[in-house]
Amino acid sequence: MSEPAPDLVEQINQLLPQTQCTKCGFDGCLPYAQAIAGGQTDINRCPPGGPDGVVKLSQLLNRPVKPIDPSCGAPGPLRVAVIEEEHCIGCTLCIEACPVDAIVGANKRMHTVLADWCTGCDLCLPPCPVDCIVMIDATENPHWTDTRARQARQRHEARNHRRAQAPTSLAQPNPSASQKQAAVSQALSRARARRELK
Repeated sequence: MSEPAPDLVEQINQLLPQTQCTKCGFDGCLPYAQAIAGGQTDINRCPPGGPDGVVKLSQLLNRPVKPIDPSCGAPGPLRVAVIEEEHCIGCTLCIEACPVDAIVGANKRMHTVLADWCTGCDLCLPPCPVDCIVMIDATENPHWTDTRARQARQRHEARNHRRAQAPTSLAQPNPSASQKQAAVSQALSRARARRELK
Protein backbone atom coordinates (compact mmCIF):
# COMPACT_ATOMS: atom_id res chain seq x y z
CA MET A 1 0.00 0.00 0.00
CA SER A 2 1.39 3.42 -0.94
CA GLU A 3 2.01 6.15 1.60
CA PRO A 4 -0.90 8.61 1.93
CA ALA A 5 -0.34 12.12 0.61
CA PRO A 6 1.12 14.36 3.36
CA ASP A 7 -1.33 17.15 2.60
CA LEU A 8 -4.29 14.80 3.07
CA VAL A 9 -2.85 13.58 6.37
CA GLU A 10 -2.50 17.19 7.49
CA GLN A 11 -6.07 18.06 6.48
CA ILE A 12 -7.38 15.09 8.47
CA ASN A 13 -5.17 15.88 11.45
CA GLN A 14 -6.48 19.44 11.53
CA LEU A 15 -10.02 18.09 11.94
CA LEU A 16 -9.07 15.89 14.90
CA PRO A 17 -9.38 17.30 18.45
CA GLN A 18 -5.68 16.84 19.34
CA THR A 19 -6.47 15.33 22.72
CA GLN A 20 -3.89 12.59 22.01
CA CYS A 21 -6.06 10.24 24.08
CA THR A 22 -5.32 7.06 22.04
CA LYS A 23 -8.96 5.95 22.39
CA CYS A 24 -8.99 5.45 18.61
CA GLY A 25 -6.46 2.66 19.01
CA PHE A 26 -3.57 4.70 17.63
CA ASP A 27 -0.76 6.49 19.43
CA GLY A 28 -2.27 9.96 19.09
CA CYS A 29 -4.09 12.10 16.56
CA LEU A 30 -1.41 12.17 13.86
CA PRO A 31 -1.02 8.37 13.67
CA TYR A 32 -4.82 8.11 13.49
CA ALA A 33 -4.88 10.69 10.68
CA GLN A 34 -2.22 8.72 8.82
CA ALA A 35 -4.22 5.50 9.20
CA ILE A 36 -7.41 7.17 7.97
CA ALA A 37 -5.62 8.69 4.97
CA GLY A 38 -4.08 5.31 4.18
CA GLY A 39 -7.45 3.58 4.28
CA GLN A 40 -6.42 1.42 7.24
CA THR A 41 -9.16 2.50 9.64
CA ASP A 42 -12.54 4.20 9.76
CA ILE A 43 -13.45 7.82 10.52
CA ASN A 44 -15.67 7.04 13.53
CA ARG A 45 -13.07 6.06 16.13
CA CYS A 46 -12.64 9.43 17.91
CA PRO A 47 -14.96 9.91 20.89
CA PRO A 48 -13.55 13.36 21.79
CA GLY A 49 -14.30 14.55 18.25
CA GLY A 50 -17.84 13.24 18.62
CA PRO A 51 -20.48 13.08 15.88
CA ASP A 52 -19.48 16.54 14.59
CA GLY A 53 -15.95 15.30 14.03
CA VAL A 54 -17.21 12.31 12.06
CA VAL A 55 -19.30 14.63 9.86
CA LYS A 56 -16.28 16.85 9.13
CA LEU A 57 -14.14 13.83 8.22
CA SER A 58 -16.99 12.44 6.11
CA GLN A 59 -17.25 15.67 4.14
CA LEU A 60 -13.49 15.85 3.59
CA LEU A 61 -13.10 12.24 2.52
CA ASN A 62 -16.48 11.59 0.93
CA ARG A 63 -17.12 8.65 3.24
CA PRO A 64 -20.46 7.78 4.88
CA VAL A 65 -21.25 9.20 8.31
CA LYS A 66 -21.34 6.55 11.03
CA PRO A 67 -21.96 6.67 14.77
CA ILE A 68 -18.90 6.65 17.02
CA ASP A 69 -17.52 3.13 17.35
CA PRO A 70 -18.60 2.10 20.88
CA SER A 71 -15.43 0.03 21.33
CA CYS A 72 -13.52 3.35 21.43
CA GLY A 73 -15.70 4.94 24.11
CA ALA A 74 -18.59 7.36 24.09
CA PRO A 75 -18.59 11.09 23.36
CA GLY A 76 -19.26 13.23 26.39
CA PRO A 77 -18.53 16.55 28.07
CA LEU A 78 -14.97 17.75 28.45
CA ARG A 79 -13.40 16.34 31.58
CA VAL A 80 -10.12 17.38 33.18
CA ALA A 81 -7.76 15.65 35.56
CA VAL A 82 -7.41 16.81 39.15
CA ILE A 83 -4.69 15.56 41.50
CA GLU A 84 -5.71 15.01 45.12
CA GLU A 85 -2.61 16.80 46.29
CA GLU A 86 -2.59 15.51 49.86
CA HIS A 87 -2.13 11.98 48.51
CA CYS A 88 0.37 12.75 45.74
CA ILE A 89 3.74 11.07 46.35
CA GLY A 90 5.62 12.96 43.66
CA CYS A 91 6.53 9.91 41.57
CA THR A 92 6.35 11.90 38.26
CA LEU A 93 4.69 8.98 36.43
CA CYS A 94 1.71 11.17 35.54
CA ILE A 95 4.01 13.86 34.16
CA GLU A 96 5.67 11.29 31.91
CA ALA A 97 2.25 10.05 30.74
CA CYS A 98 0.73 13.45 29.90
CA PRO A 99 0.94 13.98 26.12
CA VAL A 100 0.54 17.77 26.31
CA ASP A 101 2.67 18.78 29.32
CA ALA A 102 -0.42 19.72 31.36
CA ILE A 103 0.97 18.33 34.64
CA VAL A 104 3.68 20.15 36.53
CA GLY A 105 5.69 19.17 39.58
CA ALA A 106 9.02 17.81 40.66
CA ASN A 107 10.28 14.44 41.81
CA LYS A 108 9.09 13.73 45.39
CA ARG A 109 7.05 16.95 45.35
CA MET A 110 3.35 17.51 44.90
CA HIS A 111 2.12 17.72 41.30
CA THR A 112 -0.77 19.72 39.89
CA VAL A 113 -2.74 19.82 36.64
CA LEU A 114 -3.02 22.95 34.50
CA ALA A 115 -6.76 22.67 33.87
CA ASP A 116 -6.75 24.91 30.77
CA TRP A 117 -4.11 22.67 29.16
CA CYS A 118 -5.66 19.32 30.14
CA THR A 119 -7.27 17.53 27.19
CA GLY A 120 -9.15 15.00 29.32
CA CYS A 121 -7.25 12.11 27.75
CA ASP A 122 -7.20 10.00 30.97
CA LEU A 123 -3.65 8.80 30.23
CA CYS A 124 -2.40 9.98 33.63
CA LEU A 125 -4.79 7.69 35.53
CA PRO A 126 -3.31 4.20 34.95
CA PRO A 127 0.30 4.96 35.96
CA CYS A 128 -0.60 6.68 39.27
CA PRO A 129 0.38 4.19 41.99
CA VAL A 130 -1.77 5.82 44.67
CA ASP A 131 -4.89 6.54 42.58
CA CYS A 132 -4.81 10.20 43.54
CA ILE A 133 -5.98 11.50 40.14
CA VAL A 134 -9.66 11.91 39.34
CA MET A 135 -11.46 13.16 36.26
CA ILE A 136 -14.10 15.85 36.75
CA ASP A 137 -16.33 17.77 34.37
CA ALA A 138 -14.64 20.95 33.17
CA THR A 139 -16.50 23.93 34.58
CA GLU A 140 -14.43 27.06 33.91
CA ASN A 141 -13.73 26.27 30.23
CA PRO A 142 -16.12 23.43 29.42
CA HIS A 143 -15.80 23.61 25.63
CA TRP A 144 -12.98 22.15 23.58
CA THR A 145 -12.47 24.76 20.86
CA ASP A 146 -10.42 24.74 17.66
CA THR A 147 -8.04 27.20 19.33
CA ARG A 148 -7.48 24.88 22.28
CA ALA A 149 -6.97 21.97 19.88
CA ARG A 150 -4.26 23.92 18.02
CA GLN A 151 -2.56 24.82 21.28
CA ALA A 152 -2.69 21.20 22.49
CA ARG A 153 -1.19 20.06 19.19
CA GLN A 154 1.65 22.58 19.55
CA ARG A 155 2.40 21.39 23.09
CA HIS A 156 2.29 17.74 22.01
CA GLU A 157 4.63 18.37 19.09
CA ALA A 158 6.99 20.40 21.29
CA ARG A 159 7.04 17.58 23.85
CA ASN A 160 7.81 15.00 21.18
CA HIS A 161 10.54 17.21 19.69
CA ARG A 162 12.10 17.79 23.11
CA ARG A 163 12.17 14.08 23.82
CA ALA A 164 13.62 13.27 20.42
CA GLN A 165 16.33 15.91 20.78
CA ALA A 166 17.39 14.97 24.32
CA PRO A 167 21.11 14.19 24.00
CA THR A 168 21.58 10.61 25.11
CA SER A 169 25.20 11.25 25.98
CA LEU A 170 24.19 13.89 28.52
CA ALA A 171 21.15 12.07 29.86
CA GLN A 172 21.19 10.74 33.36
CA PRO A 173 21.39 6.96 33.48
CA ASN A 174 17.91 5.49 33.58
CA PRO A 175 17.14 3.72 36.84
CA SER A 176 16.44 0.04 36.55
CA ALA A 177 12.93 -1.33 36.96
CA SER A 178 13.82 -2.59 40.45
CA GLN A 179 15.15 0.86 41.44
CA LYS A 180 11.95 2.50 40.21
CA GLN A 181 9.85 -0.07 42.07
CA ALA A 182 11.84 0.53 45.26
CA ALA A 183 11.37 4.31 44.95
CA VAL A 184 7.62 3.94 44.42
CA SER A 185 7.37 1.50 47.35
CA GLN A 186 9.14 3.97 49.62
CA ALA A 187 6.84 6.77 48.48
CA LEU A 188 3.79 4.57 49.08
CA SER A 189 5.00 3.83 52.59
CA ARG A 190 5.37 7.55 53.28
CA ALA A 191 1.90 8.21 51.88
CA ARG A 192 0.34 5.49 54.07
CA ALA A 193 2.09 6.89 57.11
CA ARG A 194 0.73 10.37 56.35
CA ARG A 195 -2.81 9.01 56.00
CA GLU A 196 -2.56 7.10 59.30
CA LEU A 197 -1.58 10.31 61.11
CA LYS A 198 -4.80 12.02 60.04
